[in-house]
Amino acid sequence: MMRTHEHELEAAPGLPELLPPGERVLWQGAPDARLLALRAYHLHHLTGYFGLMLALQALFMDGQAAELRMRSLAVSGVLALVALALLGAVAWLAAKTTLYTLTNRRVVMRIGIVLTITLNLPYRRIAAASIKPIGSGSGDIALELSGNTRIAWLQLWPHARPWRLGRPQPTLRCLPRVDDAAGVLTEAWQAAHPGWSATSERTGAVLADRTRSGGTQAVSA
Repeated sequence: MMRTHEHELEAAPGLPELLPPGERVLWQGAPDARLLALRAYHLHHLTGYFGLMLALQALFMDGQAAELRMRSLAVSGVLALVALALLGAVAWLAAKTTLYTLTNRRVVMRIGIVLTITLNLPYRRIAAASIKPIGSGSGDIALELSGNTRIAWLQLWPHARPWRLGRPQPTLRCLPRVDDAAGVLTEAWQAAHPGWSATSERTGAVLADRTRSGGTQAVSA
């Protein structure tokens, strides 16, 4: 399910080896770097945090010499900007080194900045999937794995559904046009699971296993 490799060794973009006969690429995409910085790395929250800390620093230094206050605030401000810039650079690298691929047989996730890994997730091992819209047509698609198939959360992050630590869900994060990928995934998943169904309920579910009673069990975003 997992391979480690460098991009230049790829047989094709996002694929560690040539596809076997009968398998074809249906869709490829990557996270939006700005959205990834905001949603996964919480850059906007950290910006607010540093702003609050600077305001408190200025408040507690009230009464001290103006030159000392300005020098201290300037140093703190520069350090905060450097930290935010580094975090933004990491988010940009994470987005640029990631490539998600949907074939007619599996989901392939090439992830990792320094150590690149490729996750191969056959549709038969995907029990369900769900969309979480994040505005302007973008969103995440989380994949729920069936049976005992598990991948460590730290290996996946930031390509994991937030707060699902006990049973991590690989996630196609911050897709600019999430509906395009969701449509392709739905059709491919249904083809691999004859007799099962897709749903477009307001919960944001894309796929759901058909229960024995004939209903569907949706996975909410």
